[in-house]
Amino acid sequence: MGDPKYTNQLIHEKSPYLLQHAHNPVNWYPWGDEAFALAKKENKPVLVSIGYATCHWCHVMERESFEDPELAELLNANFYAIKVDREERPDVDGIYMKAIQALGQQGGWPLNVFVTPDGVPFYGGTYFPPMKKFNLPSFADVLRFLDNTWKNDQAKVAKQTEGLINYLKNTAMQEPSGELDALGFHGEDKARKLYGDQYDTLHHGFRFQPQNKFPPSMGLSQLLRHHHRTGDALSLEMVENTLKAMKHGGIYDQIGGGLARYSTDYRWLVPHFEKMLYDNSLFVTALIEACQVTGNSEYADYANDVLEYIDRDMTHPDGGFYSAEDADSEGVEGKFYVWSQGEIEHLLDRQTASIVIPFYNVTQPGNWEHNNILNVTRPPEQLAKEQGLDTVVVNEEIAKGRNILLEARNKRIRPLLDDKVLTSWNGLMISAMSRTGRVLADDGRIVKAEKALAFIWQHLHTDEGKLLRRWRDGQARYDGYLFDYTSIAVACLELYEATYNPDYIDKAAELMQTVEDKFKAPHAYYETAEDGEDLIVRQISGYDGVEPSGNSNAALAFLKLSAYLLDLDLEKRAENIFVAFHDELMEYGLNSPFMMQALHLYLSGKKEVAIVAPRDHTSADDMLKLIRTGFFPNAVFAFAWEDTPEKQRIPLLADKKVVDGKATAYVCEHGTCRAPVTSAGELKALLDDYRQTA
Repeated sequence: MGDPKYTNQLIHEKSPYLLQHAHNPVNWYPWGDEAFALAKKENKPVLVSIGYATCHWCHVMERESFEDPELAELLNANFYAIKVDREERPDVDGIYMKAIQALGQQGGWPLNVFVTPDGVPFYGGTYFPPMKKFNLPSFADVLRFLDNTWKNDQAKVAKQTEGLINYLKNTAMQEPSGELDALGFHGEDKARKLYGDQYDTLHHGFRFQPQNKFPPSMGLSQLLRHHHRTGDALSLEMVENTLKAMKHGGIYDQIGGGLARYSTDYRWLVPHFEKMLYDNSLFVTALIEACQVTGNSEYADYANDVLEYIDRDMTHPDGGFYSAEDADSEGVEGKFYVWSQGEIEHLLDRQTASIVIPFYNVTQPGNWEHNNILNVTRPPEQLAKEQGLDTVVVNEEIAKGRNILLEARNKRIRPLLDDKVLTSWNGLMISAMSRTGRVLADDGRIVKAEKALAFIWQHLHTDEGKLLRRWRDGQARYDGYLFDYTSIAVACLELYEATYNPDYIDKAAELMQTVEDKFKAPHAYYETAEDGEDLIVRQISGYDGVEPSGNSNAALAFLKLSAYLLDLDLEKRAENIFVAFHDELMEYGLNSPFMMQALHLYLSGKKEVAIVAPRDHTSADDMLKLIRTGFFPNAVFAFAWEDTPEKQRIPLLADKKVVDGKATAYVCEHGTCRAPVTSAGELKALLDDYRQTA
């Protein structure tokens, strides 16, 4: 993008987003001391413009404004300009996003914030058009207004910065909002009611946004836990209907697999076409959990379809996972993904087309901008009945047509692939793959999860035990954030339950010790390490937005590690997190659905299950099948063969013995164990004893 005759400081960066702007006439700098020092020396304000490589409106604003030489001249003359990739620097993005919200704006990207040479914000917004429209001032008018204000009304700037910095500091102080003994399942019950109140009974999903629908995967996992505990039918109904609506809607890539970032309508039909690794990770997890709860293999098929997309398009040859794919190709949003009826008829033979076209609801006029976004509104069985065909034939023709269309689509100009490897997002996908492999007995899937973790450990984990945030093109950079450490720790624990290799528990324990040493706040954990860059405020968050918060992952990791290591101090660390976010959890758990999942494990007794078995004895088969395929969100599982050294490496297992020569399970709470059992049925009864409904 941009004009090659212009080159700015971003040319030396690795971020695909920053490189997109390296040939703008705007004199961009990367985030760092240089631009702020120059701004201070010349007494100029600074524009901090934040986005990411696959952001559609970021592309729009670049084309309209940042590639305009006249507007660039106005900007360069009166401001210093810094570009930030929010995915590389979520700490910077988080601070300035909160500032924008304090100014009464919704927030989003591109995020354009004007700050003092000390980095303190005083004005900002998201997208600014080149000409006044959408009730928004033009970007040039904004620049002229702020230049005049900076030069002639410093009192106004000072008042604004004082108010904003005080707000940011106050919101960064996470004081305990309740007592430990006041935590209870009533918070989960209240969240369930709030989900029910916002449930879209017609199109499914939830009406949390005025016109968009974002994939609510973490909330669906939360609802599955509520259903498991209470037997509430609507909780499960909302989950199943929403998963199917997303999988069958236009938000899902019906040809290539994978979920788009959000739907611009309530019908899940018209997506914002970019695909993010985190969305697909959390979607897979919700699908596999739905499979565990219902026993319906359809959800497993959905999960595998997503993961086949990840294998094909989003995996580095050495195992790490890429970040995202753009919505735009050839400068047009969605062009890569949509079809005309004539194009499909040309590619497919008559019989295949006669099935594929109605199955994907393709029409001559199209359903979006004279083209078709493929979507499914009836199952193959119904289509077979309508056409008087055998269902097997219909399924075969759909599969054949899909393969042909995918092959044809692969010849199109693809959207940009953001091929940087982000540590925390990889943790989410490693967890999803590990869970899928374990539940479906898919060793190949587990191996891919292990390979991805090995990639992180090789490229983004230092000899000193530090995690880094981003790897791309041979370069690892930026100190890891809380979410990076905790996401990988949770992934390690998922891999342990998939492989029973205690090395993964050791890795998780190492990471969480670093969290305790470097991120500890008085009542929870900071987003940044104590030896990280000193920004204007050090934030604490428990908000699970499009991805889980670092504190949410920390609570889950500490709880699981406390079980494996028989260490109550680790459980107390999780308790401190819950207490710090007490009110959020008990009053509005919708905002912390991942932390609510950790709290469910805590409140349900955190069953510590140790299984030991004689090697090569078939008595272990039924127990292993139970714990590997069943849905037990109230338990942590450890397994070892009786005569292996791995047994001694995990305190939960170390003193457990086989009874009567059979596989033996010990169900414990806080190290106190019930009488051992030697059958899967007895084990299941002990695990289910906290449920209100059988």
